[in-house]
Amino acid sequence: MMKGFADFGVKFSEDDCRKTTGMRLNEVIHYWAKLFPEKLTDENAVNVGIINSLIELINAEGKEMPGLRDVLEILKSHHLKVGLCTSSDHILIDAVLKKLKIEPFFDVITSAQYLKYGKPHPEVYLVCAEKLDVHPMDCLVIEDSFNGILAAKAAQMHVLAYPDHEHINNVKFNVADGIIKHLNEVKNFIIIN
Repeated sequence: MMKGFADFGVKFSEDDCRKTTGMRLNEVIHYWAKLFPEKLTDENAVNVGIINSLIELINAEGKEMPGLRDVLEILKSHHLKVGLCTSSDHILIDAVLKKLKIEPFFDVITSAQYLKYGKPHPEVYLVCAEKLDVHPMDCLVIEDSFNGILAAKAAQMHVLAYPDHEHINNVKFNVADGIIKHLNEVKNFIIIN
């Protein structure tokens, strides 16, 4: 996403970028447009530019997180329902699912793009649970963003935080029910419980 903004003359650090992790793209653009109004004058053009940049990046460099496919296969082998809840636009979700060839693992895919609220509001998680026909308190969420953790907790779901390695010790992730360093830890949690 940083490259997409750089195309419009806006440069910021990865730490700056993390401030908006878990937010919908239109919310991210609006956030940065307030800080750089002279450079981000047309939010719709910025949206298109960033989406195109992200799709290029996904197609060129997209790869699975280590352990992802193993976890998905274990969930399916135990006949557990699997939902994908994201703030990302559908066009980006489709690009990732196509690139990684993982769409068949998901029973439901829910984007906050067309919902009234994005994360940290729980709406995207509640809608997904309803589509899965699963009570929110029976759901386990693996979430990499703080906004997503807040959303899942607000939905009364169990949450495993999976922050990037640089932020694994950040105390704000302690709001989750557990913190994992690798997706393989999810496999152990599912088998034990």
